Amino acid sequence: MNTPAPPDWTAPELAVTRPAPDWFHAALAWPMTSHFVTVEGCPIHYLAWEPARAPRRGVLLVHGGGAHANWWRFIAPFLAEDYAVAALDLSGMGDSGRREAYDAAQRSAEMLAVMSDAGLGARPFVVGHSFGGYQLMRLAAKHGDALGGAVIVDSPIRRPDDPEKQVPRRVLSFERHYPDFEIGVDRFRLMPPQECANDYIVEFIARHSIRRSEAGYTWKFDVGAMGARRWQEPFAEHFANMRCRRALIYGDRSVLVSRETAAYMAGLMGDGAPVFGIPEAHHHLILDQPVAFVAALRGLLDGWQRSEST
Repeated sequence: MNTPAPPDWTAPELAVTRPAPDWFHAALAWPMTSHFVTVEGCPIHYLAWEPARAPRRGVLLVHGGGAHANWWRFIAPFLAEDYAVAALDLSGMGDSGRREAYDAAQRSAEMLAVMSDAGLGARPFVVGHSFGGYQLMRLAAKHGDALGGAVIVDSPIRRPDDPEKQVPRRVLSFERHYPDFEIGVDRFRLMPPQECANDYIVEFIARHSIRRSEAGYTWKFDVGAMGARRWQEPFAEHFANMRCRRALIYGDRSVLVSRETAAYMAGLMGDGAPVFGIPEAHHHLILDQPVAFVAALRGLLDGWQRSEST
């Protein structure tokens, strides 16, 4: 399989038009490189940020379903002040290649390969949001010895008797195409739906979520990667059996992780596992409360790092 060319990150259509604060522009200006590593015959794309000083540890960031590494572009630089940071596009999503079929074992192999290729060092921390959090649960259960810690971000594991547990998850079966790039940007919606006052961030994500196709413009993810099969893994078992330090960060107003669900997950993780509820944050807390999310994540990772030095 030929390795695809990375996007032109300076392309005019990727520029955000809505007013944005200085911290956002500064984060996007942080030095970043684009790479590919082949995993089981599929080119996996990832972004890497140059650390400001000799890094103490590596951090891998894993996006949600149908998302991509650019969801972390304005978060990663705040970690790169002290850590070597990389964010991957899972196969069938973002700028990575596509497969005939997808499963969580492949996702684990992709994460491990990027950790190695990006030079994140021994036992890096891994952060997974939503669908990415589920993939991290499996990674930590099967390869926990290779991780310094797993941070699950708003990926719910509900009680067996929770009626919400039986609600079917979103499954996509066909591609949507738009005649114009800007129409695609306008049609972009967060799933699950939520309010987000940071419209400049939503626009940024939308502009990096679209690709050119023979039929016009469509979303970068492969519909085949968004089917029901992606939920067949026993993620609740993986979560309970993670073999490394673990923590949960969730949105205090998330429609997926309620306080009751967070309490149940805390019990499964055991005593001493940190749980952070971000005030006023919804499921996509990276977008609607990025500063608070960074503060919580930095505090968590720095605490884990200090505990190894004492």
